[in-house]
Amino acid sequence: MGATGTTGNALLHSLLALGAPVRALTRTPHEPIPGVTRAHRPPLEVRYADARDPRSLRTAFEGANRLFLAMANGPAQVELETRVIDMAADAGVEHIVKISAPAAEADSPVAVSRGHHAVEEHLRARGMEHTILYPYAFMQNLLRLAPAVAQGVVLGAMGEAPCNYVDCRDIGDVAAAALTRPDIAGGAYVLTGPEAVSHPELARRLGALTGRQVRYVNLSPDELRDHLVHRAHMPAWLADHVTEIQQLAVTRPETPTDTVSRILGRPPRTLDAFLHENRDHFHR
Repeated sequence: MGATGTTGNALLHSLLALGAPVRALTRTPHEPIPGVTRAHRPPLEVRYADARDPRSLRTAFEGANRLFLAMANGPAQVELETRVIDMAADAGVEHIVKISAPAAEADSPVAVSRGHHAVEEHLRARGMEHTILYPYAFMQNLLRLAPAVAQGVVLGAMGEAPCNYVDCRDIGDVAAAALTRPDIAGGAYVLTGPEAVSHPELARRLGALTGRQVRYVNLSPDELRDHLVHRAHMPAWLADHVTEIQQLAVTRPETPTDTVSRILGRPPRTLDAFLHENRDHFHR
């Protein structure tokens, strides 16, 4: 599911590179899927699926035995993901690889993580084989900083706390391994890049990349939330999530794992390589 989303699309390319038969599920099946054509080999099957439409799920899951479940975070996420799990189980899907979140615990200080925990509990209760991936901050989300970087600032509420970043293409490669390799299936994996980087250090690297003076401005959690809602026009729940995630990094210092290299047999992509690859984006 989510073939046009950041992680879903990365997985799609990973599976196609492996030559695996794959069905891409999307709410917009008549629109192009990034980086893929209908003439792709091996052939790619595209079907309509919307978690709010049970009938579409029933059709989409016909004949499938493994499912990648990644949905955008949001207030309805628990309801929608548990529906997907139920429909997949009823359709005969045997194994689900689910994207979760750090600190997915019943009493997590992050509301979205509490939701992921509830979904995981439902998945366990259904008795299906499942693999859970816990990726940290997506490098791809750093592209959203470009307008602020153009103004010479990076805002946050993390102080000097280090933050784990992971390239979504590495998440896609690990998810593909979980879907195609029995030795990986059934585990729970925390995914990071090779280093944890503080916001002041991130600002320094962005400054070196762009040739601008870029400074980190540390806000209080309330100030950050207010900025996200009133200046960045984020929905309140998303502003809460960003603020909670940053405070989690302060209270639970983040350190990288070696999971990506152990599973894939190669180092994870680095933050510096990602920033260099997207240099033009930050120069706009």
